[in-house]
Amino acid sequence: MKRNLVHFLLWLTVQLGRLPLPLLRLVGWALGWLLYLLLAKRRRVVHINLTLCFPHWSAQQRLRTARRVFVLFAQSWLDRGWMWHGDEALLRQRIRLTGAVEELAGEAPTLIFVPHFMGMEAVWTGLTQQTPRHYTTVYAAQNDPVVDAWILRGRRRFPNGRPFDRKDSFKPVLVALRAGEPLCLLPDMNYEPLDSFFVPFYGVQAATLPSLSRVAKMGRAKVISMVSRLTPEGYEVQVYPRWTDFPGDDVPADTARMNQELQRYIDQDPAQYYWVHKRFKDRPAGQTPPY
Repeated sequence: MKRNLVHFLLWLTVQLGRLPLPLLRLVGWALGWLLYLLLAKRRRVVHINLTLCFPHWSAQQRLRTARRVFVLFAQSWLDRGWMWHGDEALLRQRIRLTGAVEELAGEAPTLIFVPHFMGMEAVWTGLTQQTPRHYTTVYAAQNDPVVDAWILRGRRRFPNGRPFDRKDSFKPVLVALRAGEPLCLLPDMNYEPLDSFFVPFYGVQAATLPSLSRVAKMGRAKVISMVSRLTPEGYEVQVYPRWTDFPGDDVPADTARMNQELQRYIDQDPAQYYWVHKRFKDRPAGQTPPY
């Protein structure tokens, strides 16, 4: 029954994607409020994350931001309907690449840090539709094969994008990176604690994968960042300039720097970040998980 409901929601997302964007965003606003009210456990995760990362905020500021997190989550999910199935001209109109776009030109090995902002799917769609290079990324397969196929079909909509399952060998991804296919990495979540370093994230020790530093070194690649934010017109995908002096010789220090850069992006509009994730689930020895 639950699986059938999920499949119906996928179909409904595609149908709703045909609505004018202001109306679709209104539906997403209502859905976000509903999710905030119904998903008590996930609501608690968001409030804990915001309390840990922004202890100087008032309770009202955290409440406003938490509610907006759920609204942006719902709106960005519904936007997949037009992003993966809408007219290509509409995508070009709604997804705007801004900032240091020149960093995407040429054939130099390029590693793109794509943190988990609500609009992260717009980064991949914008790159594979609007730029001439070929791109790779690593993804985690979904448990439901229908959902997994739907997401993969969306990410493969444009032929110059190749998603690789993170369970498969990393060798072809590295070969492609060295050959000039930029790689999009999203290492800012709490993944495998044994492969992570505990480094500060908003002053709290967070298990963080060192893959950005290590892959950049293995691929002899420059590192840039791309961050997508929802706007009334669609998405602004900002390209940040190449990171200087990265990677260095100290992998934990590089990993801590990644979190520092991420904080700068988040501070511009904190609700746009994916706070529904249990970012501090794994703790250093002797510490209790906050959830």
